[in-house]
Amino acid sequence: MLYPLHKHTAPSFGIEAALNDLRQIIVHRMQTHFNQHSLVLDKWLAETFGDQLIREEIIKSLPAEISAEEWITLLLSLVPHVQPSFFESIIAEHLPNGGDFAEFGGVKGSNHRSILPTGETVQFILAGTAIEQRLQIHQLFSEDHFFYRHGILWLEPVKEGEPVMSGRIVMAQDWIDKILLDKETVPRFGLDFPARRITTNMIWEDVVLNQQTRNYVNEISSWLQLHHKFNEDENLKRKIKPGYRVLFYGPSGTGKTLTAALLGKQFQKDVYRVDLSQVVSKYIGETEKNLESVFKKAETKNWILFFDEADALFGKRTNMQSAHDKYANQEVSYLLQRVEDYPGLLILATNFKSNLDEAFLRRFHSLIHFPMPNSAERLLLWQRSMPANLERHADIKLEELAKQYEISGASILNAVQYATLQTYARNNGVICQKDLIDGVRKEYLKEDKSF
Repeated sequence: MLYPLHKHTAPSFGIEAALNDLRQIIVHRMQTHFNQHSLVLDKWLAETFGDQLIREEIIKSLPAEISAEEWITLLLSLVPHVQPSFFESIIAEHLPNGGDFAEFGGVKGSNHRSILPTGETVQFILAGTAIEQRLQIHQLFSEDHFFYRHGILWLEPVKEGEPVMSGRIVMAQDWIDKILLDKETVPRFGLDFPARRITTNMIWEDVVLNQQTRNYVNEISSWLQLHHKFNEDENLKRKIKPGYRVLFYGPSGTGKTLTAALLGKQFQKDVYRVDLSQVVSKYIGETEKNLESVFKKAETKNWILFFDEADALFGKRTNMQSAHDKYANQEVSYLLQRVEDYPGLLILATNFKSNLDEAFLRRFHSLIHFPMPNSAERLLLWQRSMPANLERHADIKLEELAKQYEISGASILNAVQYATLQTYARNNGVICQKDLIDGVRKEYLKEDKSF
């Protein structure tokens, strides 16, 4: 039976007091286990623990009300990050001569030299040897529990055949920082998390899109604003999967990444970009492993996921001419399903839609083309990119630049940046046509185009 805790409005003793109370809980369980007294822990939890241990400053960010058992589990997962010898000191009081105490559970880590709590540790502290109560503890680590659904804590997988509850309790680092340090942290880019957060200082007025592209982007905005209404209709809720999948395709520099960043900015959602060309591994199974950490974290944070260079992974699948081709295609099929199951907004980008597998394209709600801008759109881009604090030389003719040079919005911005830097170097405060043309020439050379 789970006993609810009552929230207090004012902060109390903080983490130190909470761990002191946790120590009392463990000591009472140890004394009960060794028959030193007959206090019923469940009754003590309900009458004493629930009134004393609530710490508003610690649990204020949790997504749900928590029971006494859930609170204890949360504290147990925090202990190694605060007091490494916490468990050993308690056990030593009851086993002064040492010896193995298997009932307590716990494992040793690669670097951490003290006990790391496991599911068995929670079972012992909360239920002792009572089988029915021990079985109830499993629900704290189920996929339906808010601990798992919100990516707070979970049990580390164990080898096949070993008890599931012997897995180490793992608390997500961002929740550790939030609870102990009261700060928000972002995942660190690396092999185990191959994604970077993207932001922009630009606003929608800085973007120049053709009307059809803008209409499709507006559909995404409508979904972000209104998709929760699908859950209010029982008929639609049964039939429509959560999530919205979009493909952005078109040449580089036409606004695909910027549009994703602006959608996140508009709806106050973090946008994480994964460059699939950097993630795809030649080793079977590694690509899936690299991306799973991103999906798992994103599902609990309601992020917008932006996958760039999509054809690196989701290109047309090969004929099965070898065992490697067979397993590679199976891996892609699995990831296609993972994309389809993502409950939030997922955007993939590619320069060439024709390179993508047709089965993959059918899974998307919208395919949005970002074409090269026409002359009228290029003129708007030139006008909106020019520096506000520099004087324009009389020879500047943005209309001529827009008509003569077919370049992307990103290239126009690069050309303006080059010209502005030359103006700063001259220290005369006047930007001129020649510098803009030289900036365009540099963009042409990047793409090996004749100028």
